[in-house]
Amino acid sequence: NGWNTGNSRNGAYFRKVHTQFGPIEVQVPRDRNGQFHQHTLPDYKQHSDVLESTIIKLYSKGVTTREIADLIEKMYGSHYSPAQVSNISKQMLPKIEAYHKRKLSDKFFCVYLDATYLPLRRETFEREAVYIAIGIKP
Repeated sequence: NGWNTGNSRNGAYFRKVHTQFGPIEVQVPRDRNGQFHQHTLPDYKQHSDVLESTIIKLYSKGVTTREIADLIEKMYGSHYSPAQVSNISKQMLPKIEAYHKRKLSDKFFCVYLDATYLPLRRETFEREAVYIAIGIKP
């Protein structure tokens, strides 16, 4: 606001941010009252959105969280634990639920039904059927 307003510059601090180009260090200015907020990076965020969108795309393709963490570390040099990858991939849950609740067409030329049995660990170690339905429109 100007000279003698009670809120003036008070140095800077450094933040390390992991981006697609590797880790970078950003100098963020401070003021005496703590009212300055920079707009280029959200507060407390250490990773760029590009890495998060890459994680979400890999997860939606069926890559496991451990494999994604290893790939991100090899490609970008940023360390993500499988738990962090899992937390980021939870952003997909609303889209998955919307996909499951979508309205299906009521006219199909042909419908194929099949099942495959996968070993699942719930209360016991049993194989459980996963049903597959493929509909062909005219």
